[in-house]
Amino acid sequence: MIKSEILQLEGITKRYGANLPAAVHQISLTLMQGEILGLLGPSGCGKTTLLRLIAGFEHAEEGRLWLNSHVMVGSRQWTAPEQRQIGMVFQNFALFPHLTVADNVIFGLQQDKKSSPEHKQQRQSEVLDLVGLLGMENRYPHELSGGQQQRVALARALAPQPQLVLLDEPLSNLDVQVRLRLRQELRDILKAAGTTAIFVTHDQEEALAIADQVAVMRKGCLEQMGTPEDIYQHPQSQFVAEFVTQANFLNAQRQGDTWKTEVGCFATCEQVDLAPSEHTNAVVMIRQEDLILKPDQSASTIIRDRQFLGREYRYCLKTESGQELHARSTAGTALPVGTSVRLSVVPQNLKIFPQSLAQPAQIAA
Repeated sequence: MIKSEILQLEGITKRYGANLPAAVHQISLTLMQGEILGLLGPSGCGKTTLLRLIAGFEHAEEGRLWLNSHVMVGSRQWTAPEQRQIGMVFQNFALFPHLTVADNVIFGLQQDKKSSPEHKQQRQSEVLDLVGLLGMENRYPHELSGGQQQRVALARALAPQPQLVLLDEPLSNLDVQVRLRLRQELRDILKAAGTTAIFVTHDQEEALAIADQVAVMRKGCLEQMGTPEDIYQHPQSQFVAEFVTQANFLNAQRQGDTWKTEVGCFATCEQVDLAPSEHTNAVVMIRQEDLILKPDQSASTIIRDRQFLGREYRYCLKTESGQELHARSTAGTALPVGTSVRLSVVPQNLKIFPQSLAQPAQIAA
């Protein structure tokens, strides 16, 4: 089945002041029908502003936006939010406390003047069944758990069968255990509905678990976009690597085919496009799970702390210079705090960043 392009952004830019940096700068991307896109980045990076620009709650100073091949934003063209056929799930759910679950969902169908009351009733039952809330039609929001409220908000957004659903940190107000369970539920619901969706999050695991495509943002720019696997395995900048993988970074110098760091010399299978100098400075990325510890009394790196996480241990290491590194290993025989350890790595998983790639760079869609 050939998928069509549901959303296209070209050079979308938003400023809140002439003398301020752009909140969103020259964003270009394409989203295909039925895909879920996660907008990932730290607070203040522009991801919620971008979501509001797509919804029509904010005006872009520059750029174009197409929804299902129709121009929503362009030269002298701007389509109002209610005419974009977009569903919205807000961070606080925005349910009406004086309305029942059924009435909250029906509210999402009020713009549909052509549908009969019977059709609206049928659609209400369909979406409540989709989100697993049949039988709760007569309850009020205060009688529901946080997870149930989130599903009501999602049902209300899905009821009009929008072209696109936008979700602004939909799981952030929930307890950790509920949030973990609803990750899969949210993805299952959106996929069952065949809905194209964009959700905002600052949680790396959440983005990787739910999204088909992840767009990492920094300071208003799109740093990298790709599948969760691409983003994790092949970060294009040190920022993406650090934010998404929470990896370790060591200053290094090239010596032939190896990279010299303060904790040892490491070989890498990666082809690195650097200047031909034997001692080119760079940064070596080592994921926590790729750092291998072996007790060695002569080693200068020590285990400063250890955390038991159930399936694995997380070790906090201190190097001779005082730099802190972290390693994860499956829960087996634990190494005691204070142990001196020699470090080795999985060569094929190392990533080398030239100093010039430590800064963000806008990418094309």
